[in-house]
Amino acid sequence: MTKKIKLRSLLIGGFFTLLFVVLISKVYWIQVVEASWLLGEAEKKWETDKVIAPVRGSILDRNNKVLAVEATSYTIALNPKMIDGYHIAENVTQGLAEILKESDVTKPTLVNKIRERATKMKPDGSDFAVYTEIRNEGWKIEKEKADQVRALISELQTKLKLNAKANVGINILEDKKRYYPGETLASHILGYTNKEGEAALGLELKLDQTLKGVPGMLSYEKDGKGVELPDSKINFKPAQDGNNVRLTIDKNIQFYLENALAKVNDKWHPKSLTAIAVDPQTMEILGMANTPTFNPNTYWTIKDQSDFKNNAVASRYEPGSTFKLVTLAAAVEEGLFNPNEMYQSGSIKVEDRELHDHNRVGWGKISFLDGLKRSSNVAFVKLGYEKLTSPKLKEYINKFGFDQKTNIDMPNEVSGLIDMKYPSEFATATYGQGKVVVTAIQQTAAYAAMANGGKLMWPHIVKDIVDPKTGKSIQSFAPQVVRQVVSEKTASLVSGYLEQVVSDQEIGTGKLAFMEDYRVAGKTGTANLVLPGEKTYSTDSWVISFIGYAPVENPRILVTLIADQPDLGGNYHLGGQVLAPAFKEIVGESLQYMGVASNKQTKMVPKEANKLTVPNFTDVTAESAKATAKESGLSLEVFGKGAKVVDQFPKAGTEILSTQRIYVAMQTVDEMPLPNLVGRSLRDAVEACSFFKVECQTSGEGYVSDQATTGEGEGRSVTLQLKPLSDKSSTASSSTPTPTPTPTSNTKTEAQRSTAKKTP
Repeated sequence: MTKKIKLRSLLIGGFFTLLFVVLISKVYWIQVVEASWLLGEAEKKWETDKVIAPVRGSILDRNNKVLAVEATSYTIALNPKMIDGYHIAENVTQGLAEILKESDVTKPTLVNKIRERATKMKPDGSDFAVYTEIRNEGWKIEKEKADQVRALISELQTKLKLNAKANVGINILEDKKRYYPGETLASHILGYTNKEGEAALGLELKLDQTLKGVPGMLSYEKDGKGVELPDSKINFKPAQDGNNVRLTIDKNIQFYLENALAKVNDKWHPKSLTAIAVDPQTMEILGMANTPTFNPNTYWTIKDQSDFKNNAVASRYEPGSTFKLVTLAAAVEEGLFNPNEMYQSGSIKVEDRELHDHNRVGWGKISFLDGLKRSSNVAFVKLGYEKLTSPKLKEYINKFGFDQKTNIDMPNEVSGLIDMKYPSEFATATYGQGKVVVTAIQQTAAYAAMANGGKLMWPHIVKDIVDPKTGKSIQSFAPQVVRQVVSEKTASLVSGYLEQVVSDQEIGTGKLAFMEDYRVAGKTGTANLVLPGEKTYSTDSWVISFIGYAPVENPRILVTLIADQPDLGGNYHLGGQVLAPAFKEIVGESLQYMGVASNKQTKMVPKEANKLTVPNFTDVTAESAKATAKESGLSLEVFGKGAKVVDQFPKAGTEILSTQRIYVAMQTVDEMPLPNLVGRSLRDAVEACSFFKVECQTSGEGYVSDQATTGEGEGRSVTLQLKPLSDKSSTASSSTPTPTPTPTSNTKTEAQRSTAKKTP
């Protein structure tokens, strides 16, 4: 018995001795071997790291009006366990659905969604959940809706006879979100950031690195309850807020664009509409709009992703007759366009293919200028394919930049597609169909080159990057000339021809864009569509376009408008009515807003009196020439001394507008000095230089404020300094005009007209 007790005691003692050795070993291992590692892990548990979010930079228009900004928002979170405890799930569901609904159509779906959130269970189904959010409707909502939720909470507290601080299971969490105060305004330009704060589209995505800033960090030590420890280590790195971005967009002009497009959309119901407004002198984008549109504040409600597409830069189309600008400019530059030369309209054969005018029987034998006004395809086949030839046509198409992107500072730009191989393809390219597919921004840049003196400019929409604290510019983006595509003289002549497309109220295809207040140059386009799955052109679906600029004498705004498949009822003749009213509305409102003087005091009269044929003044006396000009309603300027007229510009028989000057010389122009051109528009100055055979170079924009002539004889050249209309009166008054040329009709000269204008 005693032996058993001793053995049992020995076993128990041995067990506890072994346990003690193991415990001592473990303590030694923890306190000595792993002490430093465990201390580090403990410090990590003690430390609290807080990420300090930077404020995302604002996007502003050119006048510092806010287009996108960071704003306080609120998120609705529910506690299903607490809601069930109060038995108010249905009250919460119906109340929140009424507040958070976005339309009556979505309310039934939203009711089910909120009910599911208010009664949500834990993953294991053991009990109700204690936290759930209502996304997207209750996520990052504005203050107005948050206040309505607070009122609902107060109502439930009263019903349950709870105090004002009691939680009924509805929580309102303060947050930040991106806010677009203009709602749909400029949405395709701006894009949006999603509810996670990530840039998702448009300039928000393109300029994300500039706008988002750099997060900061706050780190400190805490106890088990999360309270900061005394003398704890504090590490603080401040957040660096994002920079602001100032655009070239003008918020007012952007509104004019969108308002006009809404009217076109209501009347003609096209598949889509696109509008671009630019300053043609700099190619700064003043406005850019599309329909269908969207509200970036509620982007998640858009089901069709095509609504987000910015067709101004991301879509290609066959341009139709607006592309005739390239053929016209090339022919004028190469000296191949004679506006009075006659041709047979109707149809033309290119190898085995017959091409037609939109009026298939044509208008008989007409001049090339009338062919432009009527938008005759045959005229441009003869100009571009026969006269200019295919290689030269391709060369000018590339010079105008249609074979590559414009590199506009916007995302998702696509390039045009230029792929002519066969004679018939080059022929149809002359009038913008077939193997010529372009973008709206490419077309805009090409027309701007005619408005600014022949310079292809880089289109851009970002004006500068701005420090949000100081408001000072960090980086600016100046206008850039890509290349000179045609001479200033050619650009001026082409502008004059395009003006007649609009001003000729009898045959001009752009006549509905005519404005009494401003001189307009422009061109219409109607292109048949090749529908998906088909190889032939549709007979009742078109892309309608109009591109124009004003005022012709000093273009301040250029507008491109495109309507994809408007409802014309199968009648393409209605195409001219689709966009002209919108163009007039946009340009008229914009020019008045910009303070550009109108022509109200010198209104252009209807076509019968506006379109005149130049008489033959050669071999008549100065007095006889003046009498003839006065009788015809023309403005005549006489230069030199002599018995009879030896030269004139334009040549006899040319059709012109009554606003255009006629020049006659009484002696050889080489023997006469260039007259004083101060106060004249660029167009009039270039015409005078052409008449006197003087090479002309210009700097600036607007009207001539100074001139400097160098060289003699055929080597003469003149440099003209131009200033805007607002500066013209002060510069012109300092110079003494040459008294020799005297207008001989009651029609005022350009200089006289301009001094009579008043800013509206």
